[in-house]
Amino acid sequence: MKILIETYGCQMNTADSELIQGILSAAGYGVAHTLDEADVIILNTCAVREKAEARILGRLTNMLPLKRIKPGLLIGVVGCMAKHLGQKLIEQVPYVDFVAGPDQYRALPEMIGKHHGHAEVRTEFDRSELYSGCSPKRPKGVTAWISIQRGCNYVCTYCIVPFTRGAERNIPACDILAEVKRVAADGCSVVTLLGQTVNSYRDGDITFAKLLKLVAQVDGIEQIRFTSPHPCGFSDELIEVIATEPKVAKFVHLPLQSASDDQLALMRRRYTYEEYLTIVKKLRTQCPEIAISTDIIVGFCSESEADYEKTKRALMENRYAFAFLFAYSERSLSIAARSMKDDVPREVKQRRLAEIIDIQQKISKEIYQSRIGQKVAVIVEGFSRRDPGQAVGNTRDFKTTIFPRGEAEPGDWVEVEIEDATSQTLKGRFVRILSKGRHPVVEEQIDVGISLGPTVSEE
Repeated sequence: MKILIETYGCQMNTADSELIQGILSAAGYGVAHTLDEADVIILNTCAVREKAEARILGRLTNMLPLKRIKPGLLIGVVGCMAKHLGQKLIEQVPYVDFVAGPDQYRALPEMIGKHHGHAEVRTEFDRSELYSGCSPKRPKGVTAWISIQRGCNYVCTYCIVPFTRGAERNIPACDILAEVKRVAADGCSVVTLLGQTVNSYRDGDITFAKLLKLVAQVDGIEQIRFTSPHPCGFSDELIEVIATEPKVAKFVHLPLQSASDDQLALMRRRYTYEEYLTIVKKLRTQCPEIAISTDIIVGFCSESEADYEKTKRALMENRYAFAFLFAYSERSLSIAARSMKDDVPREVKQRRLAEIIDIQQKISKEIYQSRIGQKVAVIVEGFSRRDPGQAVGNTRDFKTTIFPRGEAEPGDWVEVEIEDATSQTLKGRFVRILSKGRHPVVEEQIDVGISLGPTVSEE
């Protein structure tokens, strides 16, 4: 049987899809590359926002004709939405054959192999499940996602992640380093360490900052990225490692959510705006080349115009390289849904969102265009799907860059002279190779501005 996995949501879902593919491959299942080839279709889902779930439900509706054409086809839903809705998902979409939460992926071979015509739901939490001994099946290429943490302990009032992924569990450092060494041996030179609040990682006396140093010592690793840290616990030790370790990308995604202390308290974010700003200032003082991005929510419960204006000013004050911007959408199970009133009118949310999108797009464009005329170092990560003659990579401060490939191969560090820029992408000409990589086979070409180019969300 051949399996097709469709992934929705964050990088952790991408890593989980690779984990699921590895579990199923080890059990003897093949890989389907198209819907027509597939005997089993698995949707790995996100539940962070209402729009994400609506998109997945729409996708499931579109798959009903496939079930009629291929009566033996199995359709499964896994991940956060599976945990969030559970049995309700079967009631909404009765032709879904199996539902598995984030702690039940080891059960998928059995759920598929022993399927007997009735839907099966397994969404229980398992605090001991770290997927030790499972080998993710990744596409060949320069980059690899590596989960170092599962779940979250922060329980922000707007968020359902702790209710869909459970409490925080940290993967042993020895297992993480073994995985980094494995991907390096496979030709990956860029790793991104993943966790819901990645900087809270700890294994004995190994802090997240110490883990970064250990990963940097692995032969073959050229750049280390991580996402997403929480402002709480963003230590001076971590800032020093970012500033001084050459292999750590000079980029931090640091979610703010709101610049109003009243809103931050209601969100249960555990910091004030001034405390957040202190981290930003330290990063920029110790690492002047650092690029910082963020997350913002407008229209959260009882957000006043004055609250919103503080956030709008913060965007202009902090001048983020890019930002993910959202209007608040209430999620069942969250503390806010159970105890707060979603009282900001939809039209006000949308007006505020449109305003900050406009502000951020202008700032991003100014930041990216300020690089025009400069020569920058870029690690080549692949070639454009739209034009294979164009190489795609990222600068040390994580700016997507495209340029005529010349002699460049995946894994090479090259010098590029920037000639043009949008609010998301640098464009330039190949100058020279700075250092040669190991040229891994790239199985998937890159959609510029999608896989690598961060965008401002209009959700």
